[in-house]
Amino acid sequence: MAPSTFSAEPGPGRPLYHPYMTFDLVPLTGDRAEGYRRLTAQAAALLAGESDRTANAANLSSLVYHSLAEVNWAGFYFYDGRELVVGPFQGRPACVRIALGAGVCGTAARTRRTQLVPDVHAFPGHIACDADSRSEIVIPLVHDSELLGVLDLDSPRPGRFDETDRLGLESIAEVFLESLARI
Repeated sequence: MAPSTFSAEPGPGRPLYHPYMTFDLVPLTGDRAEGYRRLTAQAAALLAGESDRTANAANLSSLVYHSLAEVNWAGFYFYDGRELVVGPFQGRPACVRIALGAGVCGTAARTRRTQLVPDVHAFPGHIACDADSRSEIVIPLVHDSELLGVLDLDSPRPGRFDETDRLGLESIAEVFLESLARI
Protein backbone atom coordinates (compact mmCIF):
# COMPACT_ATOMS: atom_id res chain seq x y z
CA MET A 1 0.00 0.00 0.00
CA ALA A 2 1.32 3.45 -0.89
CA PRO A 3 2.03 6.11 1.73
CA SER A 4 -1.02 8.01 2.83
CA THR A 5 -1.72 10.85 0.40
CA PHE A 6 -4.84 12.62 -0.73
CA SER A 7 -5.91 11.43 -4.16
CA ALA A 8 -8.98 13.44 -5.05
CA GLU A 9 -9.47 17.09 -5.79
CA PRO A 10 -12.36 18.73 -3.95
CA GLY A 11 -15.02 20.35 -6.01
CA PRO A 12 -18.78 20.70 -6.26
CA GLY A 13 -20.19 17.40 -5.08
CA ARG A 14 -16.67 15.99 -4.65
CA PRO A 15 -15.36 16.30 -1.09
CA LEU A 16 -11.67 15.84 -0.44
CA TYR A 17 -11.23 12.29 0.79
CA HIS A 18 -8.50 9.89 1.69
CA PRO A 19 -8.68 6.45 0.02
CA TYR A 20 -7.30 4.54 3.02
CA MET A 21 -9.26 6.37 5.68
CA THR A 22 -12.50 4.41 5.63
CA PHE A 23 -12.27 3.26 9.22
CA ASP A 24 -15.44 2.61 11.14
CA LEU A 25 -14.55 3.32 14.74
CA VAL A 26 -16.76 0.70 16.31
CA PRO A 27 -16.28 -0.04 20.00
CA LEU A 28 -15.09 -3.56 20.78
CA THR A 29 -18.05 -5.63 21.91
CA GLY A 30 -18.81 -9.33 22.09
CA ASP A 31 -15.75 -11.55 21.67
CA ARG A 32 -13.05 -9.15 22.81
CA ALA A 33 -10.16 -11.31 21.56
CA GLU A 34 -11.67 -11.26 18.07
CA GLY A 35 -12.31 -7.53 18.46
CA TYR A 36 -8.64 -6.99 19.21
CA ARG A 37 -7.68 -9.06 16.15
CA ARG A 38 -9.85 -6.75 14.02
CA LEU A 39 -8.46 -3.66 15.75
CA THR A 40 -4.89 -4.87 15.18
CA ALA A 41 -5.63 -5.43 11.48
CA GLN A 42 -7.17 -1.97 11.32
CA ALA A 43 -4.07 -0.49 13.00
CA ALA A 44 -1.83 -2.25 10.47
CA ALA A 45 -3.86 -0.85 7.58
CA LEU A 46 -3.83 2.62 9.10
CA LEU A 47 -0.04 2.63 9.53
CA ALA A 48 0.75 0.85 6.25
CA GLY A 49 3.22 2.74 4.12
CA GLU A 50 3.89 5.42 6.74
CA SER A 51 7.06 5.44 8.84
CA ASP A 52 6.75 8.79 10.63
CA ARG A 53 6.67 8.10 14.36
CA THR A 54 4.56 11.12 15.27
CA ALA A 55 1.98 10.56 12.54
CA ASN A 56 1.61 6.89 13.38
CA ALA A 57 1.43 7.51 17.13
CA ALA A 58 -1.22 10.19 16.61
CA ASN A 59 -3.40 7.99 14.41
CA LEU A 60 -2.94 4.93 16.61
CA SER A 61 -3.82 6.90 19.76
CA SER A 62 -7.04 8.06 18.14
CA LEU A 63 -7.94 4.61 16.82
CA VAL A 64 -7.44 2.95 20.22
CA TYR A 65 -9.11 5.74 22.21
CA HIS A 66 -12.24 5.73 20.06
CA SER A 67 -12.45 1.93 19.80
CA LEU A 68 -12.18 0.92 23.45
CA ALA A 69 -14.94 1.57 25.97
CA GLU A 70 -14.25 3.18 29.33
CA VAL A 71 -10.86 4.63 28.36
CA ASN A 72 -10.17 8.24 29.35
CA TRP A 73 -6.59 8.48 28.04
CA ALA A 74 -4.67 6.65 25.31
CA GLY A 75 -1.30 7.70 24.04
CA PHE A 76 2.44 7.51 23.90
CA TYR A 77 5.41 8.56 25.94
CA PHE A 78 8.75 8.47 24.10
CA TYR A 79 12.11 7.86 25.71
CA ASP A 80 14.59 10.66 25.00
CA GLY A 81 17.61 8.91 26.49
CA ARG A 82 16.96 10.26 29.99
CA GLU A 83 13.22 10.16 30.67
CA LEU A 84 9.82 9.60 29.09
CA VAL A 85 8.33 12.61 27.27
CA VAL A 86 4.65 12.80 26.34
CA GLY A 87 3.88 12.15 22.69
CA PRO A 88 0.63 12.05 20.73
CA PHE A 89 -2.42 11.11 22.80
CA GLN A 90 -6.18 11.38 23.18
CA GLY A 91 -7.67 12.55 26.47
CA ARG A 92 -7.03 15.26 29.03
CA PRO A 93 -3.68 17.08 29.18
CA ALA A 94 -0.97 14.81 30.53
CA CYS A 95 2.17 14.88 32.61
CA VAL A 96 4.93 15.99 30.25
CA ARG A 97 7.94 14.13 31.67
CA ILE A 98 8.19 10.89 33.64
CA ALA A 99 11.40 9.49 35.11
CA LEU A 100 12.26 5.85 34.47
CA GLY A 101 10.95 3.83 37.39
CA ALA A 102 8.41 6.50 38.41
CA GLY A 103 4.73 5.58 38.34
CA VAL A 104 3.19 2.98 36.06
CA CYS A 105 4.72 4.36 32.84
CA GLY A 106 8.20 4.71 34.30
CA THR A 107 8.01 1.21 35.78
CA ALA A 108 6.99 -0.31 32.43
CA ALA A 109 9.84 1.54 30.75
CA ARG A 110 12.44 0.55 33.35
CA THR A 111 11.40 -3.12 33.56
CA ARG A 112 10.42 -3.39 29.88
CA ARG A 113 7.38 -5.37 31.00
CA THR A 114 3.72 -4.58 30.53
CA GLN A 115 2.16 -3.14 33.67
CA LEU A 116 -1.49 -4.13 34.20
CA VAL A 117 -2.76 -2.13 37.17
CA PRO A 118 -6.37 -2.70 38.35
CA ASP A 119 -6.17 0.05 41.01
CA VAL A 120 -3.72 2.88 40.33
CA HIS A 121 -4.17 4.23 43.86
CA ALA A 122 -2.65 1.01 45.22
CA PHE A 123 0.36 1.22 42.87
CA PRO A 124 3.48 2.45 44.72
CA GLY A 125 4.55 5.82 43.36
CA HIS A 126 1.56 6.26 41.07
CA ILE A 127 1.62 9.60 39.25
CA ALA A 128 -1.90 11.04 39.10
CA CYS A 129 -2.00 13.03 35.86
CA ASP A 130 -5.82 12.70 35.81
CA ALA A 131 -7.62 12.28 39.13
CA ASP A 132 -10.43 10.39 37.36
CA SER A 133 -8.14 7.52 36.28
CA ARG A 134 -8.58 4.39 38.39
CA SER A 135 -6.90 1.64 36.34
CA GLU A 136 -4.09 1.62 33.81
CA ILE A 137 -2.18 -0.55 31.38
CA VAL A 138 1.23 0.41 29.99
CA ILE A 139 3.01 -1.49 27.22
CA PRO A 140 6.76 -0.87 26.79
CA LEU A 141 7.93 -0.17 23.24
CA VAL A 142 11.23 -1.98 22.71
CA HIS A 143 12.88 -2.51 19.32
CA ASP A 144 16.20 -4.34 18.88
CA SER A 145 16.70 -4.22 22.68
CA GLU A 146 16.33 -0.42 22.62
CA LEU A 147 13.65 1.31 24.70
CA LEU A 148 11.65 3.67 22.48
CA GLY A 149 8.85 4.54 24.90
CA VAL A 150 5.51 3.23 26.14
CA LEU A 151 1.89 2.96 25.05
CA ASP A 152 -0.32 4.04 27.97
CA LEU A 153 -4.07 3.65 28.52
CA ASP A 154 -6.06 4.85 31.53
CA SER A 155 -9.63 4.15 32.59
CA PRO A 156 -11.96 5.72 35.14
CA ARG A 157 -13.19 2.20 36.02
CA PRO A 158 -11.20 0.11 38.51
CA GLY A 159 -10.14 -3.23 37.01
CA ARG A 160 -10.96 -2.11 33.46
CA PHE A 161 -8.00 -3.88 31.84
CA ASP A 162 -7.34 -7.63 31.84
CA GLU A 163 -5.22 -10.26 30.07
CA THR A 164 -7.30 -9.95 26.88
CA ASP A 165 -6.48 -6.24 26.81
CA ARG A 166 -2.83 -6.97 27.52
CA LEU A 167 -2.51 -9.40 24.63
CA GLY A 168 -4.49 -7.18 22.26
CA LEU A 169 -2.64 -3.99 23.11
CA GLU A 170 0.75 -5.72 22.94
CA SER A 171 -0.21 -6.83 19.43
CA ILE A 172 -1.17 -3.27 18.49
CA ALA A 173 2.11 -1.98 19.97
CA GLU A 174 3.96 -4.48 17.78
CA VAL A 175 2.23 -3.03 14.70
CA PHE A 176 3.49 0.40 15.77
CA LEU A 177 7.04 -0.90 16.23
CA GLU A 178 6.93 -2.56 12.80
CA SER A 179 5.96 0.78 11.25
CA LEU A 180 9.08 2.35 12.76
CA ALA A 181 11.27 -0.41 11.34
CA ARG A 182 10.43 0.94 7.87
CA ILE A 183 12.38 4.13 8.57
